[in-house]
Amino acid sequence: MSLAERLREIRTGFERPFWVANSSEIFERLSYYAVFAALARYLHEALQFPTAQAASLSGIFGGAVWVMAIFGGALADRIGFRRALSLAYFLLSCSYFLIGSIGASWLAPVRNAVPLGPMVGVILFLPAFGVALVKPSVVGTTARASRENVRSLGYSIYYTMVNIGSTLGPFLAGWVHQRMRVENVFRLAALSVLLMFVAVLVFFKEPRGGGEPQASGIGQVARNLFTVLRNLRFVVFLLIFSGYWIVFWQQYLILPIYIHDYVDARANTEMILITDPLMVITLTVAVNALTRKIPSFRAITLGTLVTAIAWLIIAARPSVLTAVLTLAAVALGEIILSPRYYEYISRLAPAGQQGTYLGFAFLPIGIGSLIGGWFAGLLLHHFGEVQHQPQKIWWVVTAVGVATALLLWIYDRLVEPAKSEATRASA
Repeated sequence: MSLAERLREIRTGFERPFWVANSSEIFERLSYYAVFAALARYLHEALQFPTAQAASLSGIFGGAVWVMAIFGGALADRIGFRRALSLAYFLLSCSYFLIGSIGASWLAPVRNAVPLGPMVGVILFLPAFGVALVKPSVVGTTARASRENVRSLGYSIYYTMVNIGSTLGPFLAGWVHQRMRVENVFRLAALSVLLMFVAVLVFFKEPRGGGEPQASGIGQVARNLFTVLRNLRFVVFLLIFSGYWIVFWQQYLILPIYIHDYVDARANTEMILITDPLMVITLTVAVNALTRKIPSFRAITLGTLVTAIAWLIIAARPSVLTAVLTLAAVALGEIILSPRYYEYISRLAPAGQQGTYLGFAFLPIGIGSLIGGWFAGLLLHHFGEVQHQPQKIWWVVTAVGVATALLLWIYDRLVEPAKSEATRASA
């Protein structure tokens, strides 16, 4: 096929809803990561939460998104992608504006009537509903609004849009935070998704079904959860792998507060957080080519170990430069394991249940953030405020990552032989 023919195939292979939905994903991820990059410091510095509580609340924000995503697909299918996307962007706009307005005078009656911690926790949970609707709607639109011959390219475009947004979010958050009050980061995020609310209403049309299977209803999702829980081997793997995400999310939960309080109060922590997505964008193809011959589970274990050891860089010599180098190494571990993680789960799932199992593959991400927030607060308080030895935080984080990699290795040694033996017995 000539280049001209391929370009024509691409030009005609995607319907307008594909481009609208995937373009909006840039702004959704921009908003999410702008908020996440600034959240811990905002709670700690602007709202005067203790470090432990600020980190814990930040973990709720990150974790709720991924847990709620399990049920978002069912609701999006029920009400349609156009309604789901418009509702999601409206909810996100209101939620991000509320987060940035927690300290505003017009919310003073609520602050006086309700304890600040529970109030903030509820507000931080609200964006999860919006993100949970966006993800399945954009992925579903990509499937329905692209022809079969360009569908794989469509998913590549989607992944690219996600990473562009996750890079721009911390960048813009850092730019705004340097020049204005941190509350304006959340207002920027609110404006970004509000524009997408308008764009969806004006430009997005419900994509044709194209023979795509419909998503499960919410009741079926609940039944799928019990199906997954009955597979003890899978549940054990998910619980062990949650340790990786506890370690990974510390770049958003501990690192911003750590750099500001113990390294350089003038450092632009949001800009530092750009390192991870930039590495993912630039090196994913090359690293995957170099590691393609490594078995999937070994790649997962190796990536977990690399991410764990990465934190020793900043532990050895705390500085802005070593923070950047640390995040580059963290991203390298992420690149090694992420594609192979989903490959492993698809093979682990029983025949005919790959979709169900892949739907629950996001649970460790949410569990890692929820537990990681509590864990981050504990470390910041104990080693930073009590012992005044904040560098020890990273040794503990590394220990958790190394322990996770060790448990994965043990799991592989115990489970794979048992699996092979069961396969031979059934033959």
